[in-house]
Amino acid sequence: MKMLRTPDDRFENLPDYNFEPHYTKVAGLRMHYVDEGPEDGEPVLLLHGEPSWSYLYRHMVPPLAAAGLRVVAPDLIGFGRSDKLASKSDYSYAGHVGWMREFIESLDLTDITLFCQDWGSLIGLRVAAENEQRFARIALGNGGLPTGDQAMPDAFMKWRAFALHSPYFPIGKIIQRGTTTNLRDAVVAAYDAPFPSRKFKAGARMFPALVPVRPDDPASDANRRAWDAFGRWEKPFLTAFSDKDPITRGGDRVWQEHVPGAQGQKHVTIEGAGHFLQEDKGEELASVLIEFIDSTT
Repeated sequence: MKMLRTPDDRFENLPDYNFEPHYTKVAGLRMHYVDEGPEDGEPVLLLHGEPSWSYLYRHMVPPLAAAGLRVVAPDLIGFGRSDKLASKSDYSYAGHVGWMREFIESLDLTDITLFCQDWGSLIGLRVAAENEQRFARIALGNGGLPTGDQAMPDAFMKWRAFALHSPYFPIGKIIQRGTTTNLRDAVVAAYDAPFPSRKFKAGARMFPALVPVRPDDPASDANRRAWDAFGRWEKPFLTAFSDKDPITRGGDRVWQEHVPGAQGQKHVTIEGAGHFLQEDKGEELASVLIEFIDSTT
């Protein structure tokens, strides 16, 4: 496998992102993560999706850390300051799950509060279902765990084809289209920072193709087992979806009904936020997480 590493100077002077970089190794690859707050604080694991990176959480990290929590926000392999594989064929759903499991083990994180969105949920929910002993609670925003047993909307299939085949794949502008906020040019450029050329974008382009869209997808059986596990999940489970995400809007109800630990929780709707609710309403979402942790500790 050919590995690429984004030069460090691409990450200098990014707006509101002054966190010290931290690194660990997973399967021989360097994985970057933000690690803020007290070292002995209860860990909050923030998982980004596609095609973002830990920059997405820059407005959530400070208030969570100020609340005494240890905030860990990794860049998935292929994103941010983490190593990138040059070939799309080097990425798989199982590979991402394995990398994240190894990341958690390398930091020996326990009693984790997980917040996950978009592909962060496809990965994070699988890891949590398969390693429940390491997790204390889960908050899910604008995400899910598809098995391929339901038809995917045409809009997603068009996005999948675009990501795989379009010669033009503007990361920052894609983030902008998923927000209600009019992003400053410097913020759009920050989302582009990890990808100095098209050869760095294989991981971002491949993610939509890894979503299970048919019942015999390679990830379908494992995701079905995860759904079964969540049908027995008694630990606190909160949904915090936004009201202006056409992709996942309404998807919170199935989790509220399916997961025993979701019963009686104060599920919230983040109003005025798009798909990337962390970008649109990051501080509000951080407050939701703090209240959730305080009320279930």
